[in-house]
Amino acid sequence: MLKTFGFVLSFTFFAFSVSVQAAAPVVLGNSKAPKGGTLILNLSSEPTTINPITSTDLPAQQVQSFIVESLMDRNADTYEFEPAIAESYKISDDGKVFTFKLRDGVTWHDGKPVTVEDVKFSFDVIFSDKYTTAHMRPYYEGIEKVEIVDAKTVKFTTKDKYFKNFEVAAGLSVWPKHIYEDAEKGKNLNRELIGTGPYKLEKYEKGKRIVLKRNEKWWGASLPALKSQHNFGEIVMRFVTENNVAFEMLKKGDIDYEELTPEYYTEKAVGPEWGKKVLKVKTVNKGPKPYGFIGWNLTRPIFQDKKVRIALTHLVNRRLMIQKFRYGMADPATGPWHLASDYASKKVKPIEFDPKKALALLKEAGWEDTDKDGVLDKVIDGKKTRFEISVYTANPDALKYLTVFKEDAKQAGIVIDTKQLEWNSFVKLLDERKFDGMMLSWGAGSVDLDPKQIWHSASAVEKGSNFIGYKNPEVDKLIDEARVTMDKKKRIPILQKVYEVIAADAPYTFLFNDKNTLYGHTAKTKKPVDTFKYAVGTAYWWTE
Repeated sequence: MLKTFGFVLSFTFFAFSVSVQAAAPVVLGNSKAPKGGTLILNLSSEPTTINPITSTDLPAQQVQSFIVESLMDRNADTYEFEPAIAESYKISDDGKVFTFKLRDGVTWHDGKPVTVEDVKFSFDVIFSDKYTTAHMRPYYEGIEKVEIVDAKTVKFTTKDKYFKNFEVAAGLSVWPKHIYEDAEKGKNLNRELIGTGPYKLEKYEKGKRIVLKRNEKWWGASLPALKSQHNFGEIVMRFVTENNVAFEMLKKGDIDYEELTPEYYTEKAVGPEWGKKVLKVKTVNKGPKPYGFIGWNLTRPIFQDKKVRIALTHLVNRRLMIQKFRYGMADPATGPWHLASDYASKKVKPIEFDPKKALALLKEAGWEDTDKDGVLDKVIDGKKTRFEISVYTANPDALKYLTVFKEDAKQAGIVIDTKQLEWNSFVKLLDERKFDGMMLSWGAGSVDLDPKQIWHSASAVEKGSNFIGYKNPEVDKLIDEARVTMDKKKRIPILQKVYEVIAADAPYTFLFNDKNTLYGHTAKTKKPVDTFKYAVGTAYWWTE
């Protein structure tokens, strides 16, 4: 798996109904699991920042998942909302007002009590110009305001229909106002993090590791339904970027859990230690799935012709890559989210490897080798331009895919410079839009997705997730329509049409959709099941 990006917020649609109490938690895991021990994880790269307001990358989200909490949480087996910081909620008869009551005894890691002021602040700051929060705004723009009702109650009022209004309210991450209210100070807290969750940030050793300690005062520790969760006394997070190094550390027990690529699962996770000291797992669940891609910078003239983007995809031999590097455990991606989604149109077929068709399209777009030097060229803005581009990645494992692409593109007269960058440098180029192509992946996201964050023209702003600058009025209109379509059955064909239009535009070269969840873990790390219905569920693991 190309583990790089994960901007998409992990929320899912919850059907409106009038209720005054959150659903009773469905008890999962082993309530008799021992407490203590250490879990060592690999983030694959160091977060650019762990500031919960400004961070956008997957490593930061992984750290925050142990520390920062929401009003409500998702059950890994049912995907229903269950109480978290809020102990109950009520939805108005017209479905436009959501009222949450905070539970007693929830404190920040610095000992201060969580208040309704914190909840209101956590919403208001998303729309504050003092912080960089463009990546979150598309989800919350349907909420008009958050008001304090009393010392324990907050009220969310919506300003328009949006099918995710309740879930984004329930899924609101709550941040301490007393820490982040001073924006100039707060936005620079890049190596500090205070939350209410089951773990506290104990230590951040830049370039080396992050250490979390179990929060003995966590509000959930005394609840029977949560007794089986968060069993480790300490969680250590390493920043190992090389897949082979991380794999060897897993074999030696220096990492307790690691996602495996099909290659590592099939070819390398063999030998006397496997099945004894370290175990490998191949499983499937219903959770949302990530996908990889090469994003083309559409603000650059060379990529503004759709024929060129389609031609580039015709030069990516994905079926060869799937057999050679993914051992048949993937399908060629066809569009802007995983094929397993209800919203992926099955009408769209993958753009197959076809150098002849690529050359024909490039010729139609005006690219020819006029000086017979083996490289295509074209006059752009009065200047002869050679078809020479750079494609960057932050994942060293991605280079083998890019090498295949580079060689096939060379045969077609396109020069591609491929380069691996350190994560922070990679993100900086994305933010500054200083790239031709970027190979990365989107995180799993949501079961009931909203593509506005990535594909709407309104998201093609500074630090926004539409970093390639994709703009299509038809897509904008369809996304806007889907957002106010409350009935999922009616929303599905709208978003399938979005899928079809984006796929036809080829703003990304969509790469692979993995079929399985593959991971390895040390034998001393125990688990109740290989996976729950919607997630692996490492929060329920323990050590012996």
